[in-house]
Amino acid sequence: MSFLTPKEISDITGGKYIGDESMRNNRISGVVSDSNDVSAGNLFLCIRGSRVDGHDFATDAINAGAACILAERDIQDTRVPYILVESTLPAIQLIAKHYREKFKIPIIGITGSVGKTTTKEMVSAMLGIKFNVLNTIKNRNNELGVALTLLSLDYSHEIAVIEMGISDFGDMSRLAQMVQPDIFIITEIGYSHLDNLGDLNGVLRAKTETFDFMKPDGIAIINGDNELLSNFDPGIRKITFGFGKQNEFYTENINPVCVESVKCDIINNNNRLSLAVPAYGIQIVMAALAATAVGRLFELNDDDIVCGIESYTPVDGRANIINTGFITLIDDCYNANPNSVRAAVQSLSELQMRRVAILGDMLGLGKQADELHREAGEFIAKHSIDILLCCGEKAFYMYDSFRSVSKTDALYFPDKKSLMEALPELIKKDDVVLVKASNAMQFEEILESLKNM
Repeated sequence: MSFLTPKEISDITGGKYIGDESMRNNRISGVVSDSNDVSAGNLFLCIRGSRVDGHDFATDAINAGAACILAERDIQDTRVPYILVESTLPAIQLIAKHYREKFKIPIIGITGSVGKTTTKEMVSAMLGIKFNVLNTIKNRNNELGVALTLLSLDYSHEIAVIEMGISDFGDMSRLAQMVQPDIFIITEIGYSHLDNLGDLNGVLRAKTETFDFMKPDGIAIINGDNELLSNFDPGIRKITFGFGKQNEFYTENINPVCVESVKCDIINNNNRLSLAVPAYGIQIVMAALAATAVGRLFELNDDDIVCGIESYTPVDGRANIINTGFITLIDDCYNANPNSVRAAVQSLSELQMRRVAILGDMLGLGKQADELHREAGEFIAKHSIDILLCCGEKAFYMYDSFRSVSKTDALYFPDKKSLMEALPELIKKDDVVLVKASNAMQFEEILESLKNM
C-alpha cells in the first residue's frame, strides 16, 4: 500500500491526525498488527485484544521502523505521528475497503463450514499456473486477517483469493463490504458455530450475507450436493459442484490409491479430466471440483487445471500426512465439526492398514452438542475402523453411542494426559492414525506424542 499516506488514512477513517505536520503526506509501505513484523515505513495497528493490548507495543513498533500508528487511545511516544480513531478494527476495515477498490482485478471469496482453507489453497495453486495470485495467509480469515490480506495487494497481483470465516450473524457482511468478491465459493453448509447461528438455516443465512455486496455479474460457485445450497437462489449466476451428477461439475471413478493421493475424473459438459489430487481423503475431491469450476471461468486449459490441482500442498492441521517411520499420522487437529469428522472417518475407513481414530470434542455446537456427538458415534460405528479413542467431555457421547451399536474396540479418556500415557500400548507399527478435534482442544500435544513413538 505504498501510495497511502497518514493524511489519506485519517480522511478514510475520520480519525484525528496527531504529530509532525511534515510527515502527514509520507508514504506508508505496509500494515502490520504485530510489532515483531514491523518493517521500515509500516503503519502499526494497535489492536486491543482480550489478553494483549497492541497500544503497549507502540514504542517497540516505532523502534522497529513504523512510520505511523493507528490507535484508539493517546500514544505517549510521539517520534512518529499517530491517527486516533474511536475503534481500531472498524477503522482498518474502512481502510481495506478503500484500498481494495483501487484494484480492478478479479477477487474470489471462499467460505463454508468445512474445506474453505483447503479450497483456497487448491484454487490458488491452480490459478498460480497462469497468474500472480494473492491469497489469504494460513487461516487468517477473520475481520482483521481479511483486512490485512487485502492491504497486501499490489499492482503485480492479477487475482486475489480470500478466505472468509465467520462465527455470527453480521460477520460476513463486514467481510463482504471489504472483499466485494466477483466470484464467491461456498464449500458446505454444516454444523458449525451453532451456539451463535442456531441451526443449519442460520448457518446458510449467515454465510450468504455476501450476496448483498456482489455485483449483478458476480458468480456463485456452490456445493450442489448440499440441499440448502442447491435450493438457494443467490440472485446471480450459480454454478454447482459435487459428487452427484445433477451438478455442473461432478466426479466419477474416485479411487483413494494411498494415504497421500486420491484419483478421480471430473466431468463438465461432456469434458472429462483425470487427475490425482495429492492429499488425504475422498472429501478432497470437493476442493478439486470447485477449483476446476474456477479454472474454466478463467479459461485455463485441461493441462493447466490438472497441473495446478496436482501442485496443491496440504496445510498443517488439515489432513496433513506425516510418516514417522513407525506409523502414518493424519494430522487433522486444526478443527472439527460433525461434517468434517464424518468425512475424515469415511476416508479413513477406505484405507487398507490398521485404522485408528483419535477424536475429541467438536466445539461450538450449542444446545445440539450432545446429540451431534452421539450421531457422530453412530456414523463411525457404520464404517470400518479398528479402534476408536475418544477424549474430552463431549467426546464421551461419541464414544458411548459408538459402543452401543459396535463391537469394534473403543476406549474413552477424560483428558489428554491419560490418553497419551496409554498410546504406547494401543498404537502398533504401520498403523494409520487419524487425530481430529476442535482447535481449542489442542490435540497438537497428542500429535507430538505420536510423532515421538
